[in-house]
Amino acid sequence: MVNAKMRPPTVSELASMWQVSGLKDKLIFTFIVIALFRMGTHIPLFGIDPEIFRQIIESGQGGNIIGFLDLFSGGALGRVSIFALGIGPYITASIIMQLLAAAIPSLERLQKEEGEEGRRKLSQYTRNFTAILALFQSFVLMTYLTRINALQTDSMLSLTFLGSVLTLAAGAVFIMWLAELITERGIGNGGSLLIFCGIIAGIPFYAEKTGQLIAGQATMQLALVILLIIFLATIVLIVIMHEAMRKVVIVNAKRQVGNKVYGGVNTHIPFKLNPGGVMPIIFAVAILLFPTTILSVAGQANIPEGVFKNLIEFLTSTVLNPGGYIYYVLYFLLIVGLTFFYASIMPNMQPKEIAQNLKKYGSSIPGIKPGKPTADALEKILSRVTFIGAIGLGIIALIPGIATSITKITPLQGIGATALIIMVGVALDFINQIKTHLLARQYEGFLKQ
Repeated sequence: MVNAKMRPPTVSELASMWQVSGLKDKLIFTFIVIALFRMGTHIPLFGIDPEIFRQIIESGQGGNIIGFLDLFSGGALGRVSIFALGIGPYITASIIMQLLAAAIPSLERLQKEEGEEGRRKLSQYTRNFTAILALFQSFVLMTYLTRINALQTDSMLSLTFLGSVLTLAAGAVFIMWLAELITERGIGNGGSLLIFCGIIAGIPFYAEKTGQLIAGQATMQLALVILLIIFLATIVLIVIMHEAMRKVVIVNAKRQVGNKVYGGVNTHIPFKLNPGGVMPIIFAVAILLFPTTILSVAGQANIPEGVFKNLIEFLTSTVLNPGGYIYYVLYFLLIVGLTFFYASIMPNMQPKEIAQNLKKYGSSIPGIKPGKPTADALEKILSRVTFIGAIGLGIIALIPGIATSITKITPLQGIGATALIIMVGVALDFINQIKTHLLARQYEGFLKQ
């Protein structure tokens, strides 16, 4: 049976949060880093006319792709700021390193067998790869800006181009550093929080564009109400998916120490229906946007008419265009696949290791023998739970996007399913980490008494 139970923090819990030693400092540090990130998104890149690029985004001439990238950069791309690349290079590098760690034995050993030192090396590899991707993506962006005549300094074009490429790459690396600072010294996952803040910052813009679209049109206003109801229903489903879990009952063996008997109490192992949280969504978006960015720039190049140019236009306008049905299918399949992938690398979802630990401590699943039978049973349970979670997450991810296309409320397409799932998922993770910290402090205070 799947248990979906989520209780928001009470007023007393929120009040006590500021009294807990260490938590207040973590929260303040997190908010300061986020404020620093938001300030950077408003610092313009030297020698660039942002109005030209902004007009392309608002008019839709660049297609949904540029608007989608601008959403996840918190508007920094549209303003052509020093943080225009956002957290994208870091997320993409993290995905590739995780995939390589699952495929290359030497990297897998670093991740699983060499402990903290191995994970530190993998993190360094990810940082190096982020810098390389940032240089590539900044070159791609500057090439596009050159094509649309957004560079203001014609006499120093080469110098401005090179300086802008290095500045954009440095900005992406700096954002990576900010994200890691939040993860290590603050509350929550730094990368997810920065994406969350970027999406929140874009809501007023989308609300304004939607208001202009529906002004004086009763039919469109009714469609907006229906769409908002669908959005609210989607949020409820996201919360249920995020908190739902499958509990596997465990019987603990009795142990006698002196005159006292310990154990013998039934417990359970919780397996989350959505073990990856928002990461499969973020990874799926990053994977789809990476080739899209390359193809978009290739489409700007002076390629002669022919099969190759027609193929590029077909891929960018149809297959990889956010809002298209082929894109939805690819998006759904990626979410399902990445959910399984993420579940397979999580330490608390390894059937063999769990079975070994249960056998070691004399615990077992009722009616199942310890050892391999337990591992097989857990593998079966985990496969079913992950399958349900993956399909459910994929369906939820499609509902608002399809509803937006049907109702024709196109400005809200930017804050469709992807943005909703990320916002709700990150918010729930943030709250749960605060509650976990509070609970840990309560136990710590109890032990000191």
